[in-house]
Amino acid sequence: MEGVAISTETTPKNVFVLGLDELNLQSLHELPHLSRYRFHLLLRVDDLVNPTDLDLPELLERAQRELESFDGRIDAIMGYWDFPVSSMVPILAHRFGLPSPPLESVLKCEHKYWCRLEQQQLIDEHPGFGLVDLAEHDPRPPEGLRMPMWLKPVKSFSSDLAYKVHDEREFAEAAQAIRDGIGHIGKAFDDVLGLADLPKEIADIGGQACLAEEAVGGQQVTVEGYSTSEGAHVYGVIDSHNYDGTSSFLRYQYPSKLPEQVQDKLVRVSERLIDGLGLKPSTFNIEYFRDPETDELNVLEVNPRLSQSHDWLFECVDGVPNHLCMTQLALGEQPGLPRGEGEFRIAGKWFLRRFADGLVRRVPSAQDIERISVEVPGTQAIDVVPRVGDRLSDLPGQDSYSYELASVFIGADDQQQLEQRYQQVVDVLPFEFDE
Repeated sequence: MEGVAISTETTPKNVFVLGLDELNLQSLHELPHLSRYRFHLLLRVDDLVNPTDLDLPELLERAQRELESFDGRIDAIMGYWDFPVSSMVPILAHRFGLPSPPLESVLKCEHKYWCRLEQQQLIDEHPGFGLVDLAEHDPRPPEGLRMPMWLKPVKSFSSDLAYKVHDEREFAEAAQAIRDGIGHIGKAFDDVLGLADLPKEIADIGGQACLAEEAVGGQQVTVEGYSTSEGAHVYGVIDSHNYDGTSSFLRYQYPSKLPEQVQDKLVRVSERLIDGLGLKPSTFNIEYFRDPETDELNVLEVNPRLSQSHDWLFECVDGVPNHLCMTQLALGEQPGLPRGEGEFRIAGKWFLRRFADGLVRRVPSAQDIERISVEVPGTQAIDVVPRVGDRLSDLPGQDSYSYELASVFIGADDQQQLEQRYQQVVDVLPFEFDE
């Protein structure tokens, strides 16, 4: 996986990808005019995604050594993972004089409290929020916020250490859990913050602070887009569906089924927010809650990167994965995606989960996955998470309430067919557990 190229009349561009993995390499292989690009692995996935010991200065030094030892021109540096990759890209790109957004604009998105402060100045579509002082012996909710609320570090992986609390007892338990675990990511985040020009209120709290936000409900939806010197542009709206009665994702689905006027509002708010944050040039995705009765919107999270979870969705429906925008921006080019040129009219990324702990005794083999992909039409990929012998509670990067067993990518002609095909896959996936 060191390099991918097809010979052409012109010299291909050398594009370095932090944590390039096989699944995303497949997506990059689907880009039009593939012969224009030569993709190179920059640091291993295991070093960057849910590492047990995150040493950011050491990772940056290793990445720089790899780049400097490359015998050729470095044309682009990019990545699609969350922190630390999302912060490493602008740092490394700046060192090598390559296109990227300013580090400060990325950190305005990455630091959840800083991002809320920016939203407060730019838009109305956000919940009430405040800081929780973990240094206190008995931390208290921020004044003026109502229960239920979410407690979370200002930086974490996925939904790790994010807790919904309904009373003072749950608040105290969540605060203690966050206090115990916040340093794992927070220390490395402090290293990044130390490289940026920060406002005093962010410098004072650093990267190991705790944020409280009033819980807002409704339908979850994500906006995908990119920004250039000309401004932000949204190219897709994706619906998110949870398991009933939980905050755990069941599937992402594209295109959105929301009313046109709601999607128009999502586009307007997203573009205004990204322009105000100064995040350019960059891909982005913004997660929202939408109240189905009032159409009220609330920003859940702003990510200064594309969502790799959506790449197959765009390929199935539009004909090209969203990785095309990321690659074009990294090369300093004007991005663009086709619309409606894919094989399917609707697509979903499904998350098969288990809501109880267990010891993994059997997982689907490569032969099982190949057979199921043939037997169930529209099945694009199945990505299994645990290995035999794993205890689910030891898996990294899980949310606080469930354990992800596999991601299943499916395309279909309509909603009913999409759901039927997923159920067919689930019925024959051979997972076994000891309680």
